[in-house]
Amino acid sequence: MPLPPIEPPLLNSSNPWATTAEDLQSLFDCPYTGAVTTRTSLLHGFEHDDSIHQYTYFDPHSHSLKATPTADAANDSASLNTLGYSPVTLSVYLAIVEKVIADSTLPHDQRSKKPFIVSVTGSAEAVQECYRKIQVAQSTIDNPLCMEINLSCPNIPDKPPPAYSGSSLAEYLQVLAQEETKLGQKRVAIGIKTPPYTYFDQFKTLVDALLASSNPNCPVDFITATNTLGSCLVLGDTEGSPALNSASGAGIGGMAGAPLHPLALGNVKTIREMLDKHSELRDIDIIGIGGVSDQAGFMRMRAVGAKAVGVGTALGREGIAVFGKILGNSKD
Repeated sequence: MPLPPIEPPLLNSSNPWATTAEDLQSLFDCPYTGAVTTRTSLLHGFEHDDSIHQYTYFDPHSHSLKATPTADAANDSASLNTLGYSPVTLSVYLAIVEKVIADSTLPHDQRSKKPFIVSVTGSAEAVQECYRKIQVAQSTIDNPLCMEINLSCPNIPDKPPPAYSGSSLAEYLQVLAQEETKLGQKRVAIGIKTPPYTYFDQFKTLVDALLASSNPNCPVDFITATNTLGSCLVLGDTEGSPALNSASGAGIGGMAGAPLHPLALGNVKTIREMLDKHSELRDIDIIGIGGVSDQAGFMRMRAVGAKAVGVGTALGREGIAVFGKILGNSKD
């Protein structure tokens, strides 16, 4: 099944600014978002630690830092984070989603149709349980729910992103395919969030895994491309000290924002073209994410094949008003 309609085709990515009930309410009530994505959750939550899970904005030209977003931060268009996942559990997020919809100030015709994309991760078996919980929630929530599986976080020690590995991808797709065969259950659209791929074999690994799972139908309905670029470092001074702490102490994390934009565009275009070569895969939609902060970036993402466009770093820097700016409603 395709993604439910996202209109306008603009939403937030799964990020720190989609963590709390207040965050999600603001995102949902914004008339310039066509859907809302939660921050990535686990069944039992993530042990967030402010001393090691951090983020900062920086100027990609001078590498000067801006610890918090400010009105004059026009040059600080990049971000680096050493974050993990949300401390909020999936069950709590599903309860928040229901309340956000009920409390929304949007007109009824907009409120009742706006999708929520629930971002999750964990082992293949845990993700299977996540899917079942979201499916149960869908039976009591009129708004479309989707599940996005984050297989691409670069900041978890000793756990490389599964989306780089064909065998790991196959493990997740196998359990999702099992859910496909069950009758009498309302279908929830399933997506996977991929890391930035940098050479052909990585794209081929993804497509081969999707093809292998297509018996008879591929369990993946959409791909979110891309997550942050791992193994990046911003220094806090000329002595070589990292700007951020991290679980390893090296301060190396995932980069996003303007420097990621060309790579994200290349990923969306390549994945779209490779999917279109296979009848089993060409119905898979793409949510394009990476460095979009204005209308031109939004249009570029759409031009290379993104059905909808996600915003992360720019949301953190500029707040909810960024969505109106992107769609040409800068007064909002």
